[in-house]
Amino acid sequence: MLHLVFELSPATLGRLQHQSSVIFLNNSVWRLIKNSTFQSALTELFLFTPCYVLNEDLTLRGIESDSLLDGITRIDYTQFVELTVNHTPIQTWN
Repeated sequence: MLHLVFELSPATLGRLQHQSSVIFLNNSVWRLIKNSTFQSALTELFLFTPCYVLNEDLTLRGIESDSLLDGITRIDYTQFVELTVNHTPIQTWN
C-alpha cells in the first residue's frame, strides 16, 4: 500500500502501516524538519517503512535537505509516478 500524506496529524501517523510506503506532500513536509513535535514518531516509522518526500514541495517551502530528519528519501515527480504505478492500493490522508 502507498500512503500519500498531505497533512500529518497524530491520528494519521498512528494509521501509517509498517511495511507500506509513504510519500509526504504539501504541508506535511513541515513535520519532517529536525526537532519537530513528530520527530520521535517519524524516526521510528522510518526504521520500518520506506518514506519519501517530494523535492518540489520542499523547494516551494524553502526547506533544505540538512534540516530534514534522517531516514527520509527525497524524490522527484518521475519517482513519484513510479511509486504510484508500483503500489496498490493508494491511501490519501488530508
